[in-house]
Amino acid sequence: MTRALLLAACLPLGAAPRAAAADPAVTHSFLAFGAETRLVDATGAVAWRYPAASRDGWALPDGGALLALSKSKEFPGGAAVEVNKDGKVVFEFKGTQAEVNTVQPLGDGKVLLTEAGPKPRLLEVNRDGKVLVEVPLQAQTKDHHLQTRMARKLANGNYLVPQLLDRVVREYTPEGKVAWEVKTPHMPFTAIRLPDGNTLIGCTLGHLVIEVDKDGKEVWRVTNDDLPGKPINDACGVQRLPNGNTVITSHHAGAKQVKLTEVTREKKVTWTYTDDRPAGIHHFQILETDGKPLAGPALR
Repeated sequence: MTRALLLAACLPLGAAPRAAAADPAVTHSFLAFGAETRLVDATGAVAWRYPAASRDGWALPDGGALLALSKSKEFPGGAAVEVNKDGKVVFEFKGTQAEVNTVQPLGDGKVLLTEAGPKPRLLEVNRDGKVLVEVPLQAQTKDHHLQTRMARKLANGNYLVPQLLDRVVREYTPEGKVAWEVKTPHMPFTAIRLPDGNTLIGCTLGHLVIEVDKDGKEVWRVTNDDLPGKPINDACGVQRLPNGNTVITSHHAGAKQVKLTEVTREKKVTWTYTDDRPAGIHHFQILETDGKPLAGPALR
């Protein structure tokens, strides 16, 4: 049984959304994060949901999920939680500032998260909620919501952090020093270090995605001008698939509008996802393509 099927839980199923595909042979199952947290199977049906809004998250091998939850009455500073396949919370870290916008499982029970607020920071915590690593982030503080998004720990031990209002992606050492940075043409939301050393960046309201090399030189770009129907509407979440294609969310897409778009290196659209829900998708994790689990680490 695949990890996508393992995520099916006892929570009520929703009505199946419509899914449109540029190529009917291409299918994907995915986790969606945003106003609604849900698993969508390859037919477009909702197979699992968690009853809280989320910012980021990951499918886990045991069928559970790690989630960054949006601020709420229960979590005024946001939270990082792990839920098992039955929807039960088995780990919780309550945010202490304005928002928790990132989570990443690190192995050995450790979790990476970011806190936005007057003292923006990146944390590694253990299962007891103890802070093991704290990295202060050099971000503006006038707008907490636009400080950081999808931070990720890299194989070299550093952290890649998109900083929206500052329009920069920075790589921080565990000591908080900036080891690498690149300015972006619009607010960066997602930054993904690729196996070849390049970095893929989703630029939110610029409605574009760029790829830069290790020197910060742009080597690839896709915008609405490249795509029929101009489907990109707030390019927040991005994922690079094993076949080299790139999937882009449109966070501001509404009902019956394209919410996910897959494009090739040559900027050909191979798959789109549309549903009837009024809210868009903040970020996502493609789990399977054409009925097969993705191979290797998820580049997102």
